Amino acid sequence: MQEFGIDLGTANTVVCDSSEGIVLDEPSVMLAKAGSPWRGVVAVGREACELIGRSPTGINVVRPLQDGVITDLEGARTFLRSVLHRLAPRPWGRVRVRAAIGVPVGATPLERRALLEAADEAGINRACVLPEPIAGAVGCGIDPLERRAHLAVDVGGGTAEVTAFCFGGILAHRSCRVAGDEMTLAVTHHLREHHQILVGELTAEQVKIQASTADEPTLVVQGRDAGSGRPRLATVGLDELAEVVRPVIDTIIQTLAACLDELPPQATGDILADGVVLFGGGSLARGFADSLEHAFRFPVKLADHPLTCVAEGATISLRNPDLLAAYGRT
Repeated sequence: MQEFGIDLGTANTVVCDSSEGIVLDEPSVMLAKAGSPWRGVVAVGREACELIGRSPTGINVVRPLQDGVITDLEGARTFLRSVLHRLAPRPWGRVRVRAAIGVPVGATPLERRALLEAADEAGINRACVLPEPIAGAVGCGIDPLERRAHLAVDVGGGTAEVTAFCFGGILAHRSCRVAGDEMTLAVTHHLREHHQILVGELTAEQVKIQASTADEPTLVVQGRDAGSGRPRLATVGLDELAEVVRPVIDTIIQTLAACLDELPPQATGDILADGVVLFGGGSLARGFADSLEHAFRFPVKLADHPLTCVAEGATISLRNPDLLAAYGRT
């Protein structure tokens, strides 16, 4: 029996095998021929992402998920089928696949059912869904069944979720559809408006990522001059980029404050003592954790593996029937 934890995100899909660890980490994107999107798939995952902004006429970029949930069932089915074929190339190997798939806490029953239908059609006959903040917390070593309140902040590509949980239940939850994608968009607009340089989606994403990890005070960005249309370089300061994404961080801070307002005093005391666990790609933005600590005056712990802890936690949860019974949906 193969067991997979799947983080099917707006930006990236991560799959963790119970015996091998992370076996897939690729963008949630496909390229398909115009007019026959699901029968004319050209590329999936990283191969498709590398062609964004470079694809020939007649080839469309398809993202099966928006804000962490399925927007096109047929597209998600095709994408999941492609992922499963990579993990289990032989048809008989897909019969014995068990999976826990992460979903936003705020996903509706219809959205959860659409995801399970897509998984079933892709060949995953034994699938359940698990809230992503719970799976991420498990991946960070937190036990959601213990008699103590915990707070998780999951900043993905399309959605930021703030979730408080204790003893097998959700105490409070708030989400906003302002997250990593909006940070990338803010970088794109800033480079165009203040540096008169046009960049593609992939370049803006790379600039955002480099700004969170670079040691030098500036970055060199390649793009096209907005006036002449010719290629040129622009030098951009890291502090400048941090200010560009600050409005997005402020919105997430407001979401966290709204979630804290719903907590009973005893649970708030647990959060003040233990702090908040932070994960997801957007959590790596420069100064994000410091901004949360400054705003609320409690510890903020960035996950050791913020990009993969949801898939890792979902895999661990498959071995914990009590946790699946409390938080999971089949």
